[in-house]
Amino acid sequence: MVVKSELKLIKSLQQKKCRNEHRLFVVEGKKAIEEVVNSDMKIYKLFAVDPLGLDVGREHVEKVTARELGQMSSLKNPNGYLGVFYIPEPTRKISSDWVLVLDGVQDPGNLGTIIRLSDWFGVSDIVCSLETVDCYNPKVLQATMGSITRVNIRYTELKTFLLETELPIYGTFMNGVSVNKTKLPEKGIMIMGNEGKGVSASVAKLCTARLAIPQFGGITTESLNVASATAILLHEIRK
Repeated sequence: MVVKSELKLIKSLQQKKCRNEHRLFVVEGKKAIEEVVNSDMKIYKLFAVDPLGLDVGREHVEKVTARELGQMSSLKNPNGYLGVFYIPEPTRKISSDWVLVLDGVQDPGNLGTIIRLSDWFGVSDIVCSLETVDCYNPKVLQATMGSITRVNIRYTELKTFLLETELPIYGTFMNGVSVNKTKLPEKGIMIMGNEGKGVSASVAKLCTARLAIPQFGGITTESLNVASATAILLHEIRK
């Protein structure tokens, strides 16, 4: 039986301030939990309606009832498995050739998809503005499909970060130069802006080049979804 205080703690981790306070986050789903367990992230506790269904060491798993799991879960229909892990300390070293910078991305689904795309295209570093949605938000974690364990993500003041870098800085804009006509270097920074406002004015001033994705359809489509645009641009840097 899970004590009330622990149920309350785990439920509270749906909120960013509680995740930051306790340095813990929640992952739901068998496959996602197994991916995190097999990474460098440390386990706080695992819960399962059927502990034998998880391919992890039994010593880490606590059997719970479906009702108890429902009290912890953020899902409408919990799937029987929930893991609580320690939030890792952010790495200070940038290790990849390209760095993806997110300037105020707000939608959890977009961020989760962008993390998954970065994993697919081998971009191991994402730097987020302080206004970007928390990468340990449950909806973000669901969308990453385990890629959260293979991408280094850190939050910082973008202006400071960009002023310190020696890499070329590419911002994405509706009125930029077509990426198809731009020879991209082996290393650089690619900035993706907010879903509605795009790249912020203070960050735009620091860009060494402004890129755009050419439009071939009718002008009635105002812009691309930020995750879709990220997929196209990551493909371009790997061509």
